Amino acid sequence: MIARPDWFERRKYGGWGVHPKTWQGWVYIAMMILPFIIFQALPYWTNQMRTLVTVVWLGFLLFDLGHVMITLKKDERERKLEALSDRNAAWVMLAVLVTGLLYQGISSALAQQPKVDWFLAAALIGGALAKTISEVYLAKRSL
Repeated sequence: MIARPDWFERRKYGGWGVHPKTWQGWVYIAMMILPFIIFQALPYWTNQMRTLVTVVWLGFLLFDLGHVMITLKKDERERKLEALSDRNAAWVMLAVLVTGLLYQGISSALAQQPKVDWFLAAALIGGALAKTISEVYLAKRSL
């Protein structure tokens, strides 16, 4: 791919992903963003073309930086810290999703128009499935 793992380091604070560590990383970010901004600013393109270019551009960027994230070297301590912080973030997200579903369910039931936000429900069900599949897979690998 274009980006090299030694240009970036793992983002430790403020979310997931990577951020530039060297000047080459900053140049990479600039070279990925500036042409996109210029393309979007020009009035020559239809909305369909803008959407298509945006989807393709985001797909490439996610694929390229995803490759960087996978190949970044981490020691055992960094792996444990990342696992613990991801677990804590997952618990907070779970609590917010459950609270949101309960609030929506109760308030819509009181208004006598029961509704469920299926995206929130799908996130909870998908998370439960991912956890179950992971547990089974890791138990078979005897980790």
